[in-house]
Amino acid sequence: MQRIAIDMDEVIADFHLKMLNTVNAHYSLSLTASELNLFDLRHKNPEMLNEMMVLASDADFFADLNVIGDSQRVIAELSKRYEIFITTAAMEVPTSFNAKFNWLKRHFPAIKPTNIVFCGLKSVINADYMIDDNAFNFENFCGEGILYTAPHNLQVTGYRRADSWQDIESMLL
Repeated sequence: MQRIAIDMDEVIADFHLKMLNTVNAHYSLSLTASELNLFDLRHKNPEMLNEMMVLASDADFFADLNVIGDSQRVIAELSKRYEIFITTAAMEVPTSFNAKFNWLKRHFPAIKPTNIVFCGLKSVINADYMIDDNAFNFENFCGEGILYTAPHNLQVTGYRRADSWQDIESMLL
């Protein structure tokens, strides 16, 4: 059976919306979703990014993320044909483990705990496909990377792209 590795944040869990709301509230701003680009902040304003990561380090930050539309339904269908793994790069925010694990149990109860992988570099993942919003995770990955569209990766090319879970459904089912 082929394997699919699926990222959590920005692929099945709406991290960006939560971060946007948190940043706007914390800094008394009114940024739009397209104006907040965490990847650009690494170069343009690393101090602000560090402050934002401190906000995300709250043990409950990841507990109430919204589920990305249609991900539950499509993953349930994919699991009939593929072995599904959730692969989340949680090392940058180690306080997120419990909240992420509980979020996954609540929203994706059919995914076995043994198929949830908290990792750093995703190149260690052995799968046929990886669905991720960060193309960096495809470097040295043994399978095919499918880039899930997010505000920070709109300019990235060179990968098959999915704008929605309906696109994933069309590609892999």
